[in-house]
Amino acid sequence: MARILVLEDDQLFNETLEDFLEEEGHTIHCALDPYSALELAYKHVFDLYLFDVNLPYENGFDLLEKLRGSGDTTPAIFLTSRDDKDSLTQGFSIGADDYMKKPIDFDELLLRMQAVLRRQVRKERVDIGKYSLDTVAKILYCEDKSLDVTQKAIELLVLLVQADGEVVSSDEIKSRLWAAGQNASDGSLRVYITQLKKYFPETISNVRGIGYRWITN
Repeated sequence: MARILVLEDDQLFNETLEDFLEEEGHTIHCALDPYSALELAYKHVFDLYLFDVNLPYENGFDLLEKLRGSGDTTPAIFLTSRDDKDSLTQGFSIGADDYMKKPIDFDELLLRMQAVLRRQVRKERVDIGKYSLDTVAKILYCEDKSLDVTQKAIELLVLLVQADGEVVSSDEIKSRLWAAGQNASDGSLRVYITQLKKYFPETISNVRGIGYRWITN
């Protein structure tokens, strides 16, 4: 099941989406405004974004454009009352994966979500020697057998791999893997690094005093 960020400023519809998607087995984080959604996007690794367009402060297009500009490739579906061609064009041009007009048919929403997530699984399967990392389902395989690796260790591996050789600071890792108020100590981070080094002893480099880097060459 997927971890989904729902951004919708209509509180009743927001809560209705949350209840419906949780009943389908998904993990849901909700926001009523784009600033809260942006903060959540930096704290967690999501499998899917469901964004309204007409929002307080700034619209959903602006938010997705910021996320895409930061390298965030999480698939996104816009849920909106807009139906003009210009809005449709703008949504897809900034990196949306789908677009649904309100009122939303929930059965159709599920089908569209499944299609987007299936495409993402195919696109984001990363081969690392004898290992294979599914960056959407958050599973590490060895010759098609899934390995017993903790969720946070997998999320850390996804961050490092997607950084494509750039150093990822310890502060950034902790902000992405732990929610506000959770204990995100350097010791906890080292535990997950140690787990990953069992499989990739020569590939994860400790950049002293800064963070970690995935060695691509």
